[in-house]
Amino acid sequence: MRLNSTTHPRAARVPGRRLCLALLLALYGPLAPAANTLPERDALMAMARQERDAGHRIDALAHCQALLDRWPADREAQALNVTLLTELGASTRANELASALRPVSTATERHHLAADHVAQEIRWADGEPADPFRPYVAADISVDDARRVADDPLLPADLRQRATFDLLVALARAGRPDEAVAQYDALHAHDVALPAYVERAAADALLAKRRPAEAAKLYEDSIAQDPGPYDANESEPRIGLMYAYLESGETRKALQTIDALTAKETPWIRVPGIALPVENQRKLDADLNAAAVRDYIDMHADAYGRLEPLNREAPANASLRSELGMVELARGWPRRALDDFAIALTLDPREAGAYIGKANARRVLNDYAQVDADLAVARSLASRDARVDRAEASWQRERGWQLDVEAEHGKGSSPDFGDRDSTTQATIASPLIDDHWRVLAIGRYSTADLPEGDVRRSRAGLGVRGYALGLQAYVQALPSTDRYVGKTAIEAGFNWSMSDRWAWAADYSTAGDDTPLRAQFYGISAKTLDTTVTWRASELTQAQLGLSRDDFSDGNRRTGWLASVVQRMHTAPYLALDGGLELAGSMNTDKDRPYFNPRRDWSYAFTGRLENVLGQFYERNVTQRIDVALGQYAERGYATGWMASLRYGQVIQTGPGFHLGWGIGWHNQPYDGRREHRVVLDLTLHWGE
Repeated sequence: MRLNSTTHPRAARVPGRRLCLALLLALYGPLAPAANTLPERDALMAMARQERDAGHRIDALAHCQALLDRWPADREAQALNVTLLTELGASTRANELASALRPVSTATERHHLAADHVAQEIRWADGEPADPFRPYVAADISVDDARRVADDPLLPADLRQRATFDLLVALARAGRPDEAVAQYDALHAHDVALPAYVERAAADALLAKRRPAEAAKLYEDSIAQDPGPYDANESEPRIGLMYAYLESGETRKALQTIDALTAKETPWIRVPGIALPVENQRKLDADLNAAAVRDYIDMHADAYGRLEPLNREAPANASLRSELGMVELARGWPRRALDDFAIALTLDPREAGAYIGKANARRVLNDYAQVDADLAVARSLASRDARVDRAEASWQRERGWQLDVEAEHGKGSSPDFGDRDSTTQATIASPLIDDHWRVLAIGRYSTADLPEGDVRRSRAGLGVRGYALGLQAYVQALPSTDRYVGKTAIEAGFNWSMSDRWAWAADYSTAGDDTPLRAQFYGISAKTLDTTVTWRASELTQAQLGLSRDDFSDGNRRTGWLASVVQRMHTAPYLALDGGLELAGSMNTDKDRPYFNPRRDWSYAFTGRLENVLGQFYERNVTQRIDVALGQYAERGYATGWMASLRYGQVIQTGPGFHLGWGIGWHNQPYDGRREHRVVLDLTLHWGE
């Protein structure tokens, strides 16, 4: 990933020319006769060794080639040539030259060369694959070669441990964490001290196997052993440490770690031999992961505020664009996210994360037809990536059976509900049919203890739910099974997401369950129509306007409205505090009915909501929510009085696709001049996705 490169082309050519010339000489032999002015043999060898000891392997290789130009059969120079080629990564050519050495290399030399060859294979396997749809070919070859060397019975004792270390690293980088962790556990059981590079690989594998606390300890120790800077082919262990802290529940330490890394890295770095500074890739990686971790802990606005400027600076960076799409999806902008995922894939068709993002955005928009195709491409590009496994498992749950149960039990002195009341609804939805349909089975049961006696409302029936881009619609028939009204409720409705900001929903019923149970007791039903328009800027700001019309069978007509605004007041890791305002009113055409029907009433309330995660370990978590409302209620013909409500609840997710919820609430307000109160216990269950 590159930002705006300003590298001067002539300056960049100098070291590249030297490297190409040295490797060309090493691989194909001398191009011209040696000049008569070259130094003598011993001087050349001394210069080659001095340059190698100083870390200047290209210059050392050039001196070595100059020596071999004059003395092609020099055994010491040939051996040094093999060593330098191995250290520069040309291990295949080094093996070819080693096999031609005379006298023949010793067994120890051959084992060292084989081990060096495996180490280079492991490094090169991290590069871009020749075939993006077969990304693990080179990595698997490095694993096979590392295992062959480690299992060689003739391997000297001093190399056996190194070969075992290399095998662990090869397995971790090949996306085979099960085998890598097995290697680590075996070494750990024998109290083998691991070098820093092996600890980093073992920590990566432990993190993939969801052992974050152990991974964090290895990352910490590897950083203590080798604080950096690291080779270009080595990942930054502090990023892995940040995720280990996060998944261990140490969110504060995770943020401190990644923020310290972003502060330490500079946007531009100087490279010897290049006149102008070049982009620091590690700075970009740190910035990107600092945003990603904030998205993970529900600080979406902060994550977006970090990514959007980077995207403006580097609009052609595919990984950055893909991560921006993920954050936009979390903020409730699936269409904008789809656009960014499409741009990311135009820039780099191998960006597997963008295909996962496209599939998730289509699911949010109920556009299911292309989800399988997007996930199939992601699987072909990154078949061993845990993100692909999770996305596929989530999609299989969503397209499968769904079960929802909601129950509410109240106690108080409400004129509509009586002293005690309860309502239960269960819905079973079939798996997706042709990516557009589900069949529903629905059951509802409500009771209330009224002063006049007990009343019951029960229905059971079938329905069909349909899906299209941004649209969900349903129609269902629910025959009555009670003796009070006896009407079949024909219900229909839709929820249309017109854009990332606007949505419109409507519901109609020929015998609505919003009808007060007191009316049900007297055999009165109502045709109900509710419609709501929602404007949602992001997860921070939302406004709604709802209208309702109830046509009672006794001739009364009720019209109601509700307007609300919600604004995020504070965001912290796994915590959100919202404040808002609600305005409501209603009007009935008739009065003196057996159910509560004020000629006119209106109310306002200031609302607050606190939601935060109490604990989380991957898909298992406990979330609590507190809702508060305080305002005034006014009814024509009666004095205005205060009203208040308070609710505390929790949602407990025990695993992927299953959660339970409970809450207890209290409400108090005047009705017809008398103050009424109600305490409610609500329970929810969901299985599916």
